[in-house]
Amino acid sequence: MYLKNIEITNFRNIDKITLDFNKNVNIFIGKNAQGKTSILESIYVLAFSKSSKNFQDDELMKKDRLFYKIKGSVKIGNLNKKMEVLYGNSEKKLKINNEIIRRVSDYVSNINIIMFNPDDLDIVKKSPLCRRNFMNIELCQLYNDYLKILNEYNKVLKMRNEYIRKSYLNVDYNYLDVLTNSLIDRAIIIYEYREKYLDYINEKIDDVFYKITKKRGIKVFYNKSISFDKREDYVNFYKNNYENDILKGATMYGPHRDDFSFIYEGEDLKLYGSQGMQRIAVLSFKLAEIDLFKTIKGNYPIVLLDDIFSEIDIDKRKNLLKFIKSNIQFVITTTDINNISEKIINKASIFSVDRGCIKKRSEGKNE
Repeated sequence: MYLKNIEITNFRNIDKITLDFNKNVNIFIGKNAQGKTSILESIYVLAFSKSSKNFQDDELMKKDRLFYKIKGSVKIGNLNKKMEVLYGNSEKKLKINNEIIRRVSDYVSNINIIMFNPDDLDIVKKSPLCRRNFMNIELCQLYNDYLKILNEYNKVLKMRNEYIRKSYLNVDYNYLDVLTNSLIDRAIIIYEYREKYLDYINEKIDDVFYKITKKRGIKVFYNKSISFDKREDYVNFYKNNYENDILKGATMYGPHRDDFSFIYEGEDLKLYGSQGMQRIAVLSFKLAEIDLFKTIKGNYPIVLLDDIFSEIDIDKRKNLLKFIKSNIQFVITTTDINNISEKIINKASIFSVDRGCIKKRSEGKNE
């Protein structure tokens, strides 16, 4: 899988531009706040229909404009797909091959993205919600029905929470059973996907971590709020906690309360890891995903690297660059071309970025 071209209109600080990409390595060079990250963000929005940084769509529009539009052509095996995101008048339209797509779940997962940026530290340092959101996004790309199941779960969860808050003095337990059973059915599927996903990560992450740091001892621990082998055990558990949920006015257990931790040599990196170690842990996690995408989707994802080379030391930078392979498309931003090896530069398409204007400096050689 690789992105052939992209057309960006009224997005962030970009007026209008069309870019043709090298199917292997593309490097955008420029000072900070010139528009490099906007390129990567536009690719992310093209894939997911939303921002990677939780910006609202109105915030993504260039100032004083009425709409933004991102169009791109992606090669997936022998297929060509034209993707489009158009936002204006508080309305978003998604298209694939010029056909309007009504449901986001039918749009997401057509372009697979792994993105690295300086904010990745949040995955380690911030709340469980941040880690759940990250895991959900990755799973939505890998499995077409995951987003559908997750949306159904969240809808039932909202109904259940609203019901127990409004009816806490006069609860119809038969109706609560119906809501709870519907919630459990979807929770079990979500757990299965998450466990399978994190099991695979744990098969790969320590080897990746070693290749970057020459150290071992990293793993990911899945902190489930509840865990049973049989459906009936979930049913009994929720029933035994009805009064507690009613008292709290919320569903206190389930996938919406889950978390995962980065453990290095038995210690939680959130509590005991240096910022550098936390960054490498997330890098290792995401690099471990690359082969997972190939296994499940049949194609490698597009990898976006947003100015990450300045954040790590020279030795780790050199080791990280070894992951740039000819059969995977990389889109890289940097303030200093010297952070990237000459071997990679020689085969890369290189673009200069200055105040939202992008110019191609060299074409690059596709392998």
